[in-house]
Formats: sequence, C-alpha cells, structure tokens
Amino acid sequence: MDKASGANEKVGSNPWCPFLIHNLLRKVIKLGKKIKKIGKEDPRRILHSLKVGIALTLVSIFYYVTPLFNGLGSSTMWAVLTVVVVMEYTVGGTLSKGLNRAFATLLAGALGLGAHQLASLAGAKGEPILMSIFVFMLGSGATMATFSRFVPEIKARYDYGVTIFILTFSLVSVSSYRVEELISLAHQRLSTVAIGVATCLFTSLFVFPVWAGGDLHKLVAANLDKLACFLEGLGAEFFVEKMENGNVEGKSFLQSYKSVLNSKATEDSLANFARWEPGHGPFSFRHPWNQYLKIGAITRQFACSIEALNAYISTLQQSHHTTASDPEFKQKIQTACAEMSSETGKALAELASAIRQMKWSSAAGQHLAKAMAAASSVKAIVPAEDSTMLEILRLATIASLLTEVVRCANQVVIAVEELGRLAEFQRPEHGRKAGAVKPIAGVESPPHVVIDIEK
Repeated sequence: MDKASGANEKVGSNPWCPFLIHNLLRKVIKLGKKIKKIGKEDPRRILHSLKVGIALTLVSIFYYVTPLFNGLGSSTMWAVLTVVVVMEYTVGGTLSKGLNRAFATLLAGALGLGAHQLASLAGAKGEPILMSIFVFMLGSGATMATFSRFVPEIKARYDYGVTIFILTFSLVSVSSYRVEELISLAHQRLSTVAIGVATCLFTSLFVFPVWAGGDLHKLVAANLDKLACFLEGLGAEFFVEKMENGNVEGKSFLQSYKSVLNSKATEDSLANFARWEPGHGPFSFRHPWNQYLKIGAITRQFACSIEALNAYISTLQQSHHTTASDPEFKQKIQTACAEMSSETGKALAELASAIRQMKWSSAAGQHLAKAMAAASSVKAIVPAEDSTMLEILRLATIASLLTEVVRCANQVVIAVEELGRLAEFQRPEHGRKAGAVKPIAGVESPPHVVIDIEK
C-alpha cells in the first residue's frame, strides 16, 4: 500500500514539471523579444555594450599582466572600477563623468596631501593638533561642497565631480595620519583613475561614437515633425472630410504629438552632455546648445495648445450633433480652419527640415503667412440669422484654438531663425540674403476670433 501510495504521489506531481518548464520558456522567449525590440529601436545600444566590453578588456591588461601590475600594485582595481562607473552611452556623458572624476580626485587628494605635509612639519607633538584642525577644515569644506550640490548650475554639470571630491576629501582626511607612504599610495590611485578615464574616453571617441549633441539636434527636429504630422492630418482628415459627420478617433496622427509633452528631461540631459563634447561634424565646440532648449520649451508650449485643441475635438466627436442650420457659415469656417491647420503644419515641417539640414528655408515663412491670412479671414465671416448659438460657439472655439496654434508657430519660427543665426546655417545660393524664416508682421499677436452673434 505504501509503495502504491508513493507511486500515485509521484505520478500526481509529474504534471507540474511540464507546466513549470513551459512557463519558464515563455518568460525567456518574452525577454528575448523585448531585448530584440530594444536593439531594433536603436542598434547603437548593442554597440555600446560591445564598447564597454572593449574598454574593460583594455584596462584589465594592467591587472593581469604581471609587470604592469607590479608597477601599480593592488590599486589597479581602481582602473577597472573607473571604467564601470564612468563609461556612458554618449561621448558627452563619458567626458562629463570622466573629467569630473579625474579632476575631483586630483584636487581632493592634493588638498589632503598638503594638509598631511604641513602637519608633519610641526613635529611629533604638534602634528596631532594640526591634523585635528585640518580635519575640521576639511570637514567644513566637505559640508560646503555638499551644499553646493543644491545650486542648479553646479548640480547640472558638476554633481558627480562634487560627489567624488567629497568622497576623496573624507577618505584622505581620515586616513592620512595613519597610512604609511601616503604619497606613493595617492600616486597609484590617481594613476589608475587616469588610466581608467583615458580608456573610457578613447573608446567613446574612436569606437562608434554616440554624440549627445547630434541626438539633441535630431530630437528637436523630430518633435517639430510630430507637431506638423498632427496639424497636417487634422487639416486633411477632420476639417476637410469628417468634421462632425465622421469620426477620426483612433487615427495615428492624433497621438503623434504626445511624446513632445514629456521631452524636457531628455533635452536637458542631452544639452548638458553636448556642452562637454568637442567639435564634431557640423557642430562646433561652442555650438549654441542652449538655443535648442529654448526651441524645445516653445515646442512644448505649442504641444499644450494642440492638446487643448485635440481635447475639444474629442469632445465634439463623442457628442451627437444635428445637421448645421447654416451650411455656408460652417463651410467657410471649415475651409479657413483647414487652411490654418495644414499651412501651419507645413511651416513646422519646413522648420524641422531646416534644423535637420542646417539650411535656411523660405517656405516656412510663406506657409505661416497663409495660415495667418486664414486666421484673419475668420473675423470677416458672419453667421446667418437662423444659425444656432451652440453651432456658432462651437465653430468659433475651434477657430480661436487654431489661431492660438498659429501664434505659437510664429514663436517657433523666431526661435529657429535665432538658432540659424547663432549656428550659421547655410543660406541658399539664390533668394533673399537675410534669413528666410522671418517672422510675419502681425503674426506674433494674432487677433482672437470674435464673431458677432447679436441679431
């Protein structure tokens, strides 16, 4: 009976094994698909992994080759740790962390060694007293360095360096009085950190470099393209064909601008790293990266205006409307709105192309002038006497929201023109000598749509 019971127990537990194996395989396949998707989105991520491997291989030579190891001692491990900590995805990120780490280590170590040397001059009795004073001063210095991390400008560019300075400062101040041959140890540490930083910089600069400045340049242009996609799609599919009578819900162009609203953190990070990078390609060493941030801020303001317009359109789509009592009035408003939307979208597309190619474009100003003309024409449209109040307000609201979009587009034109001036965009061989994307007179503060509904 016992044997039979054990056999039944064994048989009963067997079905769980295939289930667990199947579940494990399913998770592995899911993970593999996710990794494949990440690699397809940006193949440079795979190359970055290989670059980290190359850097670690190069720096490990100092650890495994006996003559090199004997020259640096056990401090060689600091070179390996430096590569792991400093190696970043972009050249600017690696330069930022590497230089911060090297200079912070050098400065903090020099201050600690200086304190040790001054204290040793006081003799056996005076050294403990002076070292106590120096420890207090170093502690105060570390406190000041910690407080400096709250300053936005320092935190943005030197936060990592300040952290390493505090760490090295504290280690030297605590151990300098007890560690023998401190100068030799400090020399070894600094040498290995320098080796690690140099290896990272060499790998980042010369092995499939990823430039933060180039990524920021492409991101700003891509964001303008996304806004253009929304406006051109809205002009073609909503105002021309489906306003009220059709449904554009679920169309891809309605969601194209969403990512622009959350792009600030990425833009700030890329701009910070871009400032550390040397001149490369079309970007000089002092390229106006701050102007990209200004364009990004205006673009997000633009996206907020589009968000309000999209929300109102979605409300119209979800409600039920009767046939317009004044088809002619509705048609005129639709035509003006379609032109405002499509021409503004074309202007943004031209601006994105101008940024991407770093060339002046005259077409952006021309498209914006047409959008402004359409916005001005709305004022002259007068509804018929039999038009309902609700219908007039609904159409006037859409026209007013689009007029605000045109105003924001003009701000983008001005910002891109300023970027072209600072970055010395290439001017066309034929055409106006001045910048082609000039702000249109009167567009900066376009009139709000006001329709007289008194009868």
